Amino acid sequence: MKRLLIIVLLGLFPTLVLTAQEAAPNSYWVQLKDKKGTPYLINQPEAFLSQRSIDRRTRQHILIDETDLPVSPDYIDSLINRGLEIVHTSKWLNGATVRTSDTTLIKKIATLPFVTMVQLTKPGNVLKSISNKFSEEVLNTEYDPENYGDAITQLSQLNGQYLHRQGFRGKGIQIAILDAGFLNVNTIEAFDSLRNSNRILGTRDFVDPTSDIYTQNYHGMSVLSCMGGNIPGSLIGTAPDASFYLLRSEDVSSEYLIEEDNWVAAAEYADSLGVDVINSSLGYTQFNDSLMNHSYADLNGKTTRVTQAANMAFQKGILVFNSAGNEANKSWKRIIAPSDGENVIAVAAVDKDGFRASFSSVGPAFGGAIKPNVAAMGSGTTLVTSNGTVGYSSGTSFSSPVLAGMGACLLQANPYAGVKMAKMAIEQSANQYDKPDSLVGFGIPDFEKADKYLKVNSANKLKEKSSWTVAPNPFSESIFLRNLNTINNKNYLVSISNLQGICLWQSTFNSEETIVLKNLANLPQGFLILSIRSGETEELIKLIKTR
Repeated sequence: MKRLLIIVLLGLFPTLVLTAQEAAPNSYWVQLKDKKGTPYLINQPEAFLSQRSIDRRTRQHILIDETDLPVSPDYIDSLINRGLEIVHTSKWLNGATVRTSDTTLIKKIATLPFVTMVQLTKPGNVLKSISNKFSEEVLNTEYDPENYGDAITQLSQLNGQYLHRQGFRGKGIQIAILDAGFLNVNTIEAFDSLRNSNRILGTRDFVDPTSDIYTQNYHGMSVLSCMGGNIPGSLIGTAPDASFYLLRSEDVSSEYLIEEDNWVAAAEYADSLGVDVINSSLGYTQFNDSLMNHSYADLNGKTTRVTQAANMAFQKGILVFNSAGNEANKSWKRIIAPSDGENVIAVAAVDKDGFRASFSSVGPAFGGAIKPNVAAMGSGTTLVTSNGTVGYSSGTSFSSPVLAGMGACLLQANPYAGVKMAKMAIEQSANQYDKPDSLVGFGIPDFEKADKYLKVNSANKLKEKSSWTVAPNPFSESIFLRNLNTINNKNYLVSISNLQGICLWQSTFNSEETIVLKNLANLPQGFLILSIRSGETEELIKLIKTR
């Protein structure tokens, strides 16, 4: 009936419809030349990053650089004054998504001295499709309530219970989910523990800022349930104690390049909030406008904007998981962007017995890099289905969050590991690390092995014999550090953190034989970690704070 009604209306009012179409604005990506005129300073990051985001960088010894600075407001004002609507800006890629229906204007924008490129990312005249992008992931709502949640299968396949039994279930870890919508997360029983403990930290819609993400597509809701779902006796996710940001970047009604730019904006927003993990059960290769299509050569780990942003998120200290894709039985067959990213953990799908799901996209990335990286259960995954009940579904959309949840638990158990070591531990723990392939990469991770890998490597950093003496230790108000080695005109970054990796105190010192740390009385009592860093060299020393 809906289709018939549309046809009739087009026949009765062709002029009216055409006028509306002509008025619809196109969306464009505007690449900026530089950040000239920005009022922001690298040494004042609190102006553009949350304290948690700064702490995450400090804990992993990641320097704040020009890519962290917001785009030049002078350039943005210039675009606005010329009549463009600003949709998003990207500090990482130094560009902006804009809208206008004036094609003459956009040609003039391309000639501005601070603009290096303009690209159409979505035409205004789009007849929205009512097809389901996620139809590959077949739903089955049958469920036997007599069983203890069948989600134990996807957890135990990763040996995830090893961390859960020790109490590492994601507490204190923040996960951003980039997806298509989170239908009824505000009412479904599986998420009542998240709601009651205020662990849904925020939501944002990068497709339509005026919409309610809880009335949009179900897909992100099902993804969330793989990690944060909690119905004792029916479903326990892989990170049931984690906290979440729910970010909509995907428009299921169409497929255009603008969705990659939505993804970039959402990832940058997540970074600014200080999240630890990003899960994206999304990907891009082919579009409604074939001129926008990616080629296999584009999936080389560095070409598409969405892949560049995913790599950058990792460089900022965020562990990034992305679905490998459900394309193996389609003409494309291969992985999807941003899963090709060097820093992205691309997750393939296997069944309960560890055999690769037939639909799971294959690698490698163009150029030969191993992709997918690893695999988790994405065939018959236990989750909350579109009707709000526990059931089963299939797709790499679900293997990715199953693994991402365990990644959050691993970070909780090893707060000083950093994302580079965590990614390495996950890959090296997998069951075919010595013989990776283009189907499931390094294979299925074992999180007991991953945890022990990180414990050993972290322990190596806590030196019994340090090049520094620390006195007194235990301490109450001040600490004297003495360098036992020859002074070589070095500068030192000295910080004190708690066992969760949160930086509590930090300062820089010039090359000195003795360094005095003062005004420490307000630090919490108990065990703390002292970090002394110069260049690429770091020493970690255990401290005890008393009254």
